[in-house]
Amino acid sequence: MGGKPIWLYQLSKAGKLCVPAMNVNDSVTKQKFDNLYCCRESILDGLKRTTDVMFGGKQVVVCGYGEVGKGCCAALKALGAIVYITEIDPICALQACMDGFRVVKLNEVIRQVDVVITCTGNKNVVTREHLDRMKNSCIVCNMGHSNTEIDVTSLRTPELTWERVRSQVDHVIWPDGKRVVLLAEGRLLNLSCSTVPTFVLSITATTQALALIELYNAPEGRYKQDVYLLPKKMDEYVASLHLPSFDAHLTELTDDQAKYLGLNKNGPFKPNYYRY
Repeated sequence: MGGKPIWLYQLSKAGKLCVPAMNVNDSVTKQKFDNLYCCRESILDGLKRTTDVMFGGKQVVVCGYGEVGKGCCAALKALGAIVYITEIDPICALQACMDGFRVVKLNEVIRQVDVVITCTGNKNVVTREHLDRMKNSCIVCNMGHSNTEIDVTSLRTPELTWERVRSQVDHVIWPDGKRVVLLAEGRLLNLSCSTVPTFVLSITATTQALALIELYNAPEGRYKQDVYLLPKKMDEYVASLHLPSFDAHLTELTDDQAKYLGLNKNGPFKPNYYRY
């Protein structure tokens, strides 16, 4: 499934990338289906399987309101949870406000929330200071790109006791008896504690396969030793392959309509900068 390939861009910027690379994670089909729609379901699946928590009335803070965060928040809100958002990006923060969520700093709500979910792709989003201030039985988990978001290493100290409750569920116990429920030791909750629907896997695998085919068949010189996004036409093709699953029927442009819009009748239908 993978996360944003930051290291690829770092290699490219340093001139150390030996071959052309395709950034599949930022393709539209990957972002929307794996990150948004899949996480909208797997966040609840993972939390229910591991904790059996009831979400109605629970206070939840979701760190990050990108595609993963948006999916998580939509699911939690639908079940009656009170959801807070933390964000560094003013555009994502404004989207969260318009979607009915309160945007806060983590320090402002850390003492009162029942669940903390990280979805940023960053490191040390939840630090030992935050963990020390959490209420008893607070659930902490990660839906982001890697296991760097929660500072789990800081919890492996002599004064704290770890108790394995069930698979992928640990209680970290403070000297005063307070327990924090840590899921999957800070690894990806949806991959560690739930399942990924085959439909989503199909979309992601198709995108990856087409990227490999494009790189393999491309004429010499089309791609240099750099990182590229999947061509828009291929993104649309991936989507079209999966429409029959829903018995969906696309409307076709007339010649006159295509001319009016300045488009090819067969696509691509949106410019590369269109965000969907």
